[in-house]
Amino acid sequence: MQDFWEFPGGKVMQGESTTDALSRELHEELGIRITAFEHFFSLEHDYPDIRVAIEFFLVGEWQGKPSGVEGQELMWVTCDELGESKLLPADEPLVDVLRRR
Repeated sequence: MQDFWEFPGGKVMQGESTTDALSRELHEELGIRITAFEHFFSLEHDYPDIRVAIEFFLVGEWQGKPSGVEGQELMWVTCDELGESKLLPADEPLVDVLRRR
């Protein structure tokens, strides 16, 4: 969806675990290799044309310097600043969960 900020990640390929997808997507999108992570939060969201299930992970350690490999802009923000960003509707519940953490 254009003009929205979104978290890095993407679809899980057939036969791929969610953690394998996490590793692959962060390498493809940010150019990093994750070395420490944990599952954090799950949700499902209904868009007008599709239902999505999202697994959020906290990545604590990685190798490499994150960059927009696919030409996308990156933004680092605090949890409070995150609520000021125009996020995809499916990602909005995550802001409250992060603030309570």
